[in-house]
Amino acid sequence: MEAEIPCNVFVVDDDASIRKALKRLLRANGYHVVTFDCAEAFLHSDCVRVGACLVLDIRLPGISGLDLYDRLVSLNVFNPVIFMTAHDSPQWLAEAARACAVAYLRKPFDQQQLLDAIHLACGRRQASNGGSAPKE
Repeated sequence: MEAEIPCNVFVVDDDASIRKALKRLLRANGYHVVTFDCAEAFLHSDCVRVGACLVLDIRLPGISGLDLYDRLVSLNVFNPVIFMTAHDSPQWLAEAARACAVAYLRKPFDQQQLLDAIHLACGRRQASNGGSAPKE
């Protein structure tokens, strides 16, 4: 059986405590994690074109997580996405479904829910790459 390729996970959330907690959780589970405090910081980083699972807060200052995902698609960057929010909305749920999100998590969520969603997203990412590692 072929060994699993470690998956990159990029987290965009304006709450420093959430970024820190998710980074600790995901690294402890073998993921390479980079966090950002806003969508603009992510867009200006070298990570935009790196294959990854995206974990995006919907409500961010400036560009929202939903708008960030749309901008990435317009740049022909297609990565599996998990949206999370503390402020649930039927409209946001519909937008997440339109984006074919792997998951739509309402904060606070169970850690295992996130880990399961990321595992699924990374599996989709590897399948779309033919099992090859993303180029950094």
